[in-house]
Amino acid sequence: MDLTFEVVVVGGGHAGCEAARACARMGLRTAMITMNSDLIAQMSCNPAIGGIAKGHLVREIDALGGVMGEVTDAVGIQFRLLNTSRGPAVWSPRAQCDKKQYRTQMKAVLEREPNIRIKQAEVASLIIENGRVEGVRFVDGRRVLCQAVIITTGTFLNGLAHVGEKQFSCGRNGEPSSEILADQIRGLGLRWKRLKTGTPPRLDARSIDFTKFEPQFGDEVPTPFSFLTDKIDRPQIQCYLARTTAATKKVIQDNIARSPLYSGQIEGIGPRYCPSIEDKFVKFPDKETHQLFLEPEGVDTNEIYVNGMSTSLPIDVQAAIIASIPGLEEAEMIRPGYAIEYDAVDARELDHRLEVKALPGLFLAGQINGTSGYEEAAGQGLMAGINAAQTILGRESLQLPRSQAYLGIMVDDLITKGADEPYRMFTSRAEYRLNLRMDNADLRLTPIAEKLGLASTERLEVFHRRRIQTETLIRAFATSPKAAWLRRPESKITDLQAWVEGVIGGPAVRGVLMTVETEVKYAGYVEQQKRQVERLQGSSERPIPEGLDFAVIPGISREVREKLLAVCPVTLGQAARIPGVTPAAVAILDMYMTLSVSRETRPADTGL
Repeated sequence: MDLTFEVVVVGGGHAGCEAARACARMGLRTAMITMNSDLIAQMSCNPAIGGIAKGHLVREIDALGGVMGEVTDAVGIQFRLLNTSRGPAVWSPRAQCDKKQYRTQMKAVLEREPNIRIKQAEVASLIIENGRVEGVRFVDGRRVLCQAVIITTGTFLNGLAHVGEKQFSCGRNGEPSSEILADQIRGLGLRWKRLKTGTPPRLDARSIDFTKFEPQFGDEVPTPFSFLTDKIDRPQIQCYLARTTAATKKVIQDNIARSPLYSGQIEGIGPRYCPSIEDKFVKFPDKETHQLFLEPEGVDTNEIYVNGMSTSLPIDVQAAIIASIPGLEEAEMIRPGYAIEYDAVDARELDHRLEVKALPGLFLAGQINGTSGYEEAAGQGLMAGINAAQTILGRESLQLPRSQAYLGIMVDDLITKGADEPYRMFTSRAEYRLNLRMDNADLRLTPIAEKLGLASTERLEVFHRRRIQTETLIRAFATSPKAAWLRRPESKITDLQAWVEGVIGGPAVRGVLMTVETEVKYAGYVEQQKRQVERLQGSSERPIPEGLDFAVIPGISREVREKLLAVCPVTLGQAARIPGVTPAAVAILDMYMTLSVSRETRPADTGL
């Protein structure tokens, strides 16, 4: 009954989908193991993709040949480009999706891949032979042998949900948790922690008085996520802005002792930047009101997601909170909110491939690494899938520098610093974010996808047209007085439509004009960052020789030595980002490496 594949992906969430598709696209026979094949890519929290910095991740995933952007464009029901009042470096797309259509579309995409086989089963344990992972074993006794296992279990490892004083084991509400596999992973000797996330109640739209709320419309011209999407012309739905009241505050204050967060019942650490509604009122006692957004979960359902009201309070308290908001007095709750605790591995146990350093053949991606969010999970799944495939194929692993991609920043942050709380991406994490814009993700990353075999013929055709037009226009502006005009704040490249089309010989590919306008308007800043990146590559990205024994380096403290040995950084820059590693210690490491190289290259003593 043994099955044999080259890669096994455990979990069918957003990380698992990207990991499986990447491995399959790179020519490897891939098995995706999920406990419910009808819930692949389930949007268990907010049915939305993108947002500040998260939209950048999705664009990068797409540029590398990932699938999240294409599926979002296919099923999005409201698109908005955020942060447009600020500079283009922080513009980020966001889309409200049809929850059911998203998972249906994603499953269809995966089933069309000839190298993917979806198996519905529960993984009980890893098969470990000769110090490396060789496959997985199902609870029914069957084995799947492979060369690499990618675990993307989300919140399912020893998942424990909380609704008031009640708690029950689950991975998501109504689905069983993965306890046997979780216990084995705990037994591997890896550092691990308990984290927490949560979700708000869902309401029946038929019981809501929407006239009491401020409509929130999508953009008149939607911004797609995928570079393959020319335009989105489907009708868009409305969302609605609501606000809590003084009565809401009183309900929460009167019942805060019944919150598992404050009774000591929940031990896991929750996301700082996505607090529960009770957390908001406790941590910001002077704030009288908080925003809530009523967001439809699809075009053919009455379920409304109450964005901003994540909670683990008892159901009767949740009902009272809802009723305290004008327009929701008669609102019927379809599903209550809940908090969920789960096991996560300290990501410092991984190398830059997202492979467990102590157990070759085992890769981890998604919330198991301490992150929060569909986009962060999908990005890790893509990187883990690529590197698992590269390892099996005997090729060089993919390590994206922080100066090249938000994906590189995320992986570097995780494996260098770990995550004391659920990690989420922010544009502020990027040292050179003017170079890491959403509009130029393909120019940065699609050449890599081409080398890896992840870029389809269609993608390459679109990319090469975009690149040629972009480079042609930038060269034309470099010798034209129109550049000085375009650098004015009020000037728009669209006012030069006829000139532009004359330069490139026809209409511009979508996104070209935005990229060129940004490059011309911010030319001085862009060049300055490029010079900074070059200096960074000359020092911070200097590689540390594999196998360098940090224990024998003189002049650094025992504490710093232990931190270096725990992380085993591969560049000076990564070493410098390890908490507690001082600039002086990095300078000593740099000098030690230089002297070591000097000794190795010194001519042999001839005795003359």
